[in-house]
Formats: sequence, structure tokens, C-alpha cells
Amino acid sequence: MLSADETPAFDETLNIRGEVCPYTFVRSKLKLEDMDDGQVLRVIVDYPPAIKNVPQSAINEGNEVLGIKQIEERAWEIYIRKREKN
Repeated sequence: MLSADETPAFDETLNIRGEVCPYTFVRSKLKLEDMDDGQVLRVIVDYPPAIKNVPQSAINEGNEVLGIKQIEERAWEIYIRKREKN
């Protein structure tokens, strides 16, 4: 978990508050597919299982999770760097 004052630089934001799994993962994956290699996506979620599922799915796809930050009582930001293809 990132501290309240830690915020990685990011290129795009995907606000999926109100979405539940598996849609949180699906929407995150589709957004990452539209981004350039190495760019960072900030995903905002309010569904507690997404805090685990979105990062794990991103890692399974070969992306790097830079951190998770709680921004409200029931809202989190997940920072994901899109993998660079060789």
C-alpha cells in the first residue's frame, strides 16, 4: 500500500467506481491495451475485492503494479505500468 503522500506519476486514469469483478479487471485490461508500452494507468475502484483482483490480473498479464493507495474510506487507486514488449 502506498502512503497518503505517495502518488506515482501516471499517464491515464480509469475511474471504475460502481463496477464489480470481473468488470473491474476487464475494463482495466481493455484500457491498458489502448495505452503505449511503459505508460502508467491509475485505476480508481470502490469495490473491495478489486483491490486484490485487479492487481493480480495485471501481474498475470505481465504488467507491473506500482502500488495501491487508499484515497477514501471505500475508494482506492491502483497504479499499473503497462509491460514493454520485447
